[in-house]
Amino acid sequence: MTDPAKRIAALRLALDDANHRYHVLDDPAIPDAEYDAMLRELQALEEANPGLRTPDSPTQRVGAGVLPGFETVVHDVPMLSLNNAFSEEEVREFVARISKELGEAEPSFSVEPKLDGLAISLRYEDGHFVRGATRGDGATGEDVTQNLRTIRAIPLKLRGADLPAVLEVRGEVYMPRAGFEAYNARMRETGGKVLANPRNGAAGSLRQLDPKLAAARPLSFYAYGLGATGDWPLPPRHSDLLRALKALGFPVSPEVSVARGADGLLAYYEGIGALRDRLPYDIDGVVYKLDRQDQQKAMGFVSRAPRWAIAHKFPAQEQTTTVEAIEVQVGRTGALTPVARLAPVQVAGVVVTNATLHNADQIARLDVREGDTVIVRRAGDVIPEVVRVVEDRRPLDGQGRPLHAPWSFPSACPACGSHVEAVRKVLRQTKAGVEYAEGATLICTGGLVCPAQRKQALVHFASRKAMDIDGLGERFIEALVDFGYVRTVADLYALGLDEFLEMKRRADERDGTVPETVKAGKVATRWAQNLVAAITASKATTLERLLFALGIRDVGESTARTLARWFGALDPVMSASLETLLEVPDIGPVVAERILGFFAEPHNREVIAALRAAGVNWPETGPQRAAEGPLAGRTVVLTGSLDAMSRDEAGNRLQALGAKVASSVSKKTSFLVAGEAAGSKLEKATALGVEVWDEARLLAFLNEHEAR
Repeated sequence: MTDPAKRIAALRLALDDANHRYHVLDDPAIPDAEYDAMLRELQALEEANPGLRTPDSPTQRVGAGVLPGFETVVHDVPMLSLNNAFSEEEVREFVARISKELGEAEPSFSVEPKLDGLAISLRYEDGHFVRGATRGDGATGEDVTQNLRTIRAIPLKLRGADLPAVLEVRGEVYMPRAGFEAYNARMRETGGKVLANPRNGAAGSLRQLDPKLAAARPLSFYAYGLGATGDWPLPPRHSDLLRALKALGFPVSPEVSVARGADGLLAYYEGIGALRDRLPYDIDGVVYKLDRQDQQKAMGFVSRAPRWAIAHKFPAQEQTTTVEAIEVQVGRTGALTPVARLAPVQVAGVVVTNATLHNADQIARLDVREGDTVIVRRAGDVIPEVVRVVEDRRPLDGQGRPLHAPWSFPSACPACGSHVEAVRKVLRQTKAGVEYAEGATLICTGGLVCPAQRKQALVHFASRKAMDIDGLGERFIEALVDFGYVRTVADLYALGLDEFLEMKRRADERDGTVPETVKAGKVATRWAQNLVAAITASKATTLERLLFALGIRDVGESTARTLARWFGALDPVMSASLETLLEVPDIGPVVAERILGFFAEPHNREVIAALRAAGVNWPETGPQRAAEGPLAGRTVVLTGSLDAMSRDEAGNRLQALGAKVASSVSKKTSFLVAGEAAGSKLEKATALGVEVWDEARLLAFLNEHEAR
């Protein structure tokens, strides 16, 4: 049996280290749930062995020491912590104890979300903000006045008349979720340090010695109580106090309410729990406080917490576990995402076995390796993610070196073996060059052969503006892939009536729907005949449609059309160098790299050869670079429906005369062709003063200039 004295000493050491890392170093090593579990174990051991309790035990303290570099503040009224409840039984025991001592069956409580931030005290003298301090150890905190002045939610001057000579307002500084996500996105783009979670971000922000650094972080504040009040008359109820604080100019959580008895508290807990993931800020539970101030006074305090209040904690959203393996998943768009396979752990009420590692840059920042102990976070329906490695627990070999080497991405796609390309977000393109964001997404270049991308490639290939295979929708494509009828888009052209009928029968059986292959005693083949005919008809296409259908990243309809006209044939596009591609109008270095990478992948060339062998064909001409046409240098937008031709045909005819056809109206638009039922584009063109043509004027122009 473990010696209680030794276990108490070990727990105190671990808790003190956790406090120091979280509050002083701003570098938490364990999640809250693990800390709470150790603290509760220590409390139980000290209660069972009161002779081993000491004044410097973590159970006798509220927070951590003061960060060197800040002035200290002695709180006139100690900033105490709250006892925690983790179950319905504990809440009912809390209410029962109060009911018994007060002689009231269902006492009234002020109830509010438990914000996940940093507790602070704000001192006002004659209505003016003069000092702000952290909780610190409950008796002494850190003077963070200048940092708090940067938070706009904190009033620098109170509102109203007859303001108190002294008023200390207690509350929580927190980082809204939207601000947290935006801040981390900026850090990833610029290579800065990302924040582990909003709570850690709020605490670290207030401990910046330079207020400018604190001002750069998106912080907010909610008030929830008082410290010193001078001669200010205290409202009779806590719920009244919150309304009074709001009248003085302090923000108060809109989710605060009043509930009666244990059933009322538990109903509030369930209600807030259902809202938790939709709130704009993080919470880790709810707080129950006796509403009547006289009853609070009657209940009093224990050494570190009030007896009239308790925090009812939610299941932890962060837990520790170990990484059993790191694997790579390939998404439908070809993006490679590393995934940590974890020893099963319950996080926020769900057993988690996998967690995303986002990308190569995230893995490098975390330095996560197989065998590591990690902190995993899950909030609501968000995919669990690894947020931190506990390096102190990293497995070592006999020489004290890490047992596992740093993990690195494969150079080839694990699904198809195609080359992997690093794609970075473009911040801006100028004549001087391209500026990229920090961080890259690795992409498989085998879009036409990769199993992971197969369904997406087929859907795009068959779409109306690509090969226009009418009737080949997503459900049929799912079945064709799932049952192994097609591996690449070229396999579509080997399918006949029998394959489609069998595929449909198997799909109906799998989905549990009524088979449609037999109706009124005869085999229903018309839909399959139509589909085979549509695939056959798609063999006769155009070069621009084919280039678009191939699904080259960042090559849309307009770029495909430009490539087709500039080169006139497919082989020159496939063999073009980077320098040659950069000569093409409106193709910059990013798109040129995409085209080059696509055709450099041998698997993609094999599929194109298979398409040709299957009879897919298109007219090829010499380069059509109509730079001298009557519309050279002019940009045209088409909207609405035309009677004499489709918009696609009209666009092709305008391009043949040198125009660039764009999809949206801007100040650079030369004129807009507006057909019937023209909508927002016509409104925008009118607002910008862009010239508008009707269909009659378009036809007259085309007839005049095409005849020359």
